[in-house]
Amino acid sequence: MKLLVTGGAGFIGSNFIRYMIKAHPGDTIINFDALTYAGNPENLEDVQNNPHYHFVHGDICNEELLYFVVDQFAVDTIVNFAAASHVDRSIYEPGLFIKTNVLGTQTLLEVAKNKHIKKYLQISTDEVYGSLGSAGYFTEATPLAPNSPYAASKASADMIVRSYFETYGLDINITRCANNYGPWHFPEKLIPLIIINALENKELPVYGDGKNIRDWLYVDDHCAAIDLVLHQGKPGEVFNIGNHHEMRNIDLVTLILDKLNKPHRLINYVSDRPGHDRRYAIDASKIKAELGWQPQYRFETGINETIQWYLTHKKWWQKIRSGAYKSYYKHQYGSAIE
Repeated sequence: MKLLVTGGAGFIGSNFIRYMIKAHPGDTIINFDALTYAGNPENLEDVQNNPHYHFVHGDICNEELLYFVVDQFAVDTIVNFAAASHVDRSIYEPGLFIKTNVLGTQTLLEVAKNKHIKKYLQISTDEVYGSLGSAGYFTEATPLAPNSPYAASKASADMIVRSYFETYGLDINITRCANNYGPWHFPEKLIPLIIINALENKELPVYGDGKNIRDWLYVDDHCAAIDLVLHQGKPGEVFNIGNHHEMRNIDLVTLILDKLNKPHRLINYVSDRPGHDRRYAIDASKIKAELGWQPQYRFETGINETIQWYLTHKKWWQKIRSGAYKSYYKHQYGSAIE
């Protein structure tokens, strides 16, 4: 396989590349990334000298460069992780999310169609389904009902991907995952933000009443599922990926504080964000039944490994805490972040 991975310098993308190099050492992997604020080349320092790994700095909206890369490396498979992905940012910069997540996806699809790519896999999110009540789960048949600009841009991209299967016969799959956690996670997201702030004895911003519920999936389990879909997914199919581990945000925050022996008084409730979905929960029975996927990480194991990783990689996240990063969080949370 000659695999183009877009957004491979980000959190899930970099973990996926590392997973694929180990699982399929003979494959060629081209990491195509624009290196926006959340894309970090240091995420893949340990594989940068691998002869089967190549990095290209580029934007998925750059059609000319995409054609060049596909031709140069004889790419036959594309996995699209590239996306502006933080809900909070999408509230303030919706245009950026439309450009990257919608127009960028369509550009990739056009290249895939014209270059007769064998498989195109779109990495999506459970957020396209909207919000659940106190019961039930998202299935692949759940109607799309996005509530944030980010979720709407991802839902729009999913619909465009589907159209290239129905209209042009492009072999596509779409995966929609629960909230991921694990190493190399950019510190704006909940788990790394809480771990790092707790380590620095800073206040921990928690939206609203803290009772919003998320379904948590360890990133390596997600990568294994993507690998299966790439090799066995029936063309045109959507697969949900989740671990049936739901937690209220406040319970997750207190769990991390307890594991780090930090006081609960660090918790600081802040005004809820607009359109904040109350509950996500994934039904992953389809991918289990059709492709034989099973998550390998219990949440207790995964969260312990994640916390330990941040404890032993302080230099990595300390570099990321740049002035621009702090400026954004001051805007978002006020005095909650120094």
